[in-house]
Amino acid sequence: MEPSLARVDYLQVGVTAQKTMRLLPASGKKATQKVVVGDQDGVVTCFGIKKGEAVPVFKTLPGQKISRLELGGALNTPQEKIFVAIGSEVRGFTKRGKQFLSFETNLTESIKAMHISGADLFLCASYIYNHYCDCKDQHYFLSGDKINDVLCLPVDKVSCITPVLACQDRVLRVLQGSNLLYEVELPGPPAVLALSNGNGGDSGEEIVYGTSDGKLGVTQITGTKAMPRWEIGNEKKRGGILCIDSFDILGDGVKELLVGRDDGMIEIYNFESADDPVLRHDYALSESISSIQGGCVGKDGYDEILAATYSGWLTGLTTEPVHREGGSGEELKLSQEMQNKISSLRNELEQLQIKVLQEREKYQQSSHSSTAVSSVPAFSVNDKFTLNRDDASYSLILEVQTAIDNVLVQSDVPLDLLDVDKNSAVVSFSSCDSEPNSNFLLATYRCQANTTRLELKVRSIEGQYGTLQAYVTPRIQPKTCQVLQYPIKPLSLHQRIHSIDQDRKGEGYFKSDNISTISILKDVLSKEATKRKINLNISYDVNEESVRHTLKLIHPKLEYQQLLAKKVHLIDALRELQVHEGNLDFLLPKYRSILEEADQLLEEYKRQPAHLERLYGMITDLFIDKFKFKGTNVKTKVPLLLEILDGCDQDGLIAFFDAA
Repeated sequence: MEPSLARVDYLQVGVTAQKTMRLLPASGKKATQKVVVGDQDGVVTCFGIKKGEAVPVFKTLPGQKISRLELGGALNTPQEKIFVAIGSEVRGFTKRGKQFLSFETNLTESIKAMHISGADLFLCASYIYNHYCDCKDQHYFLSGDKINDVLCLPVDKVSCITPVLACQDRVLRVLQGSNLLYEVELPGPPAVLALSNGNGGDSGEEIVYGTSDGKLGVTQITGTKAMPRWEIGNEKKRGGILCIDSFDILGDGVKELLVGRDDGMIEIYNFESADDPVLRHDYALSESISSIQGGCVGKDGYDEILAATYSGWLTGLTTEPVHREGGSGEELKLSQEMQNKISSLRNELEQLQIKVLQEREKYQQSSHSSTAVSSVPAFSVNDKFTLNRDDASYSLILEVQTAIDNVLVQSDVPLDLLDVDKNSAVVSFSSCDSEPNSNFLLATYRCQANTTRLELKVRSIEGQYGTLQAYVTPRIQPKTCQVLQYPIKPLSLHQRIHSIDQDRKGEGYFKSDNISTISILKDVLSKEATKRKINLNISYDVNEESVRHTLKLIHPKLEYQQLLAKKVHLIDALRELQVHEGNLDFLLPKYRSILEEADQLLEEYKRQPAHLERLYGMITDLFIDKFKFKGTNVKTKVPLLLEILDGCDQDGLIAFFDAA
């Protein structure tokens, strides 16, 4: 059965971080639950819903931004104590809002992730994990890469305390005390962890993970090794996963998996069989989902999914029917409750309009005053710059709490800007003086009204490294701009691997199938060592067979792209023939199939317009680099190489590499 969910917007708080909204346990079965949320203004807000209106329970004073919010309490009792991470401090509040704990940790930087289990508190800064019991330091671990989230297996099901760290290097690190028990390799960088079914499954050992590149999976964490249960890829190219919850929203007695993504998608996965879950329903909001919870919020007896968005909106998808349809000539009567709500909303709107006019007049008067000082309005930007393995491109996602006016993109290295389907902004390019100022890209995206999230795609050229800058200007007065910088690395399209040879101190050992990778490493290391006046000895051993191996890996892709380009160039001519002749029976089957598949071919070519040129560039670099290691300059032979590439003959290509 397809769930019928209606959207309800309850309240807006300040900008929220990941995992900062929870539902307090209900007082009775099917009773409504209170919502508690922490924002980046440092305010903890707790409220309930009565007659469709948000009624505050308590609200704390502003302060430092809240990075995490968790519920806790004694084991096997309702988890109704509220804990928030603010800077390097953890504060505790009762459900009535009374503060009972202020624990200043020994962390030198802000808390990024937090988990609570009874008297045990698990905290993570960027690279450091600390375990406290009754606010006393117990264990410590230094991670090899950034920690995104932390979780502990339920101690009532698993005999020992087993913390699990989600790390940026695509690894789950399973700990025992202060020691690393083992590592679990994942298909992408894990951004969020949750217990499977909310309790770790029957064994208590199952963990759900969501990755920053949109993959979802479950793995079982045993005492000696991890056993993967299932994994779902990101075929629809949706955003990264920020939050996960388990709740029976369909009412079939089995908890569904609720997933919130950074592109505003809310997904419901149903376990129809014992195997992989199936996507049953999805709903799109206009901004990233920072927290998601399943429960009963708006009205007794009606379950719903509550989501907190980046800009602070608390939005419910409720099972309560809110739409009524009438037949022709039938009069729809609104309930007294609905009439009162419409009336109060109209009054609120009128008051807001009057307030806006008053503030505008006040601003106009002060702007013409000789003594007035204009203050720069502060605004926060939620940004993400990630590599997409599938199409060797980078996604730059910019999200602002208010509407974006324009974004100017500048780079000191050559970059290609690629089309993004979700992007409705108008882009205009400016001419660049690349030689004296190293300015290779200057483009402006003008956003449509009420756009708060912008996604860009860029593709870099390996070996050319520098900085990409984004100048973000929102629709606020006075006009203010925030500059964000992203490094383009020398090996920008490479991804780390997990198994590496151990290097000795002061020594590095690099291996690659592609000689161009080694050439880039050699050039960059030499340049950086010279800049810093470091004496560096580089020796290399080139295996001739590796060049043939790389060419054999590239050639099928080259062949496919050349065939695609030829087909696309024939489409216009074949369509003209179709118009003039009408009947195409005289055409060969291969030409008829090109016409039949024309739309798919054009779509594929549009998705990767410069793919063929890039493959030509890779093979040309491989040719130049092979002979560079021998001390020979073969740039004069490049035109000959390009002629052979046009012929698309693998044996002829390998023979040319050997003979040159």
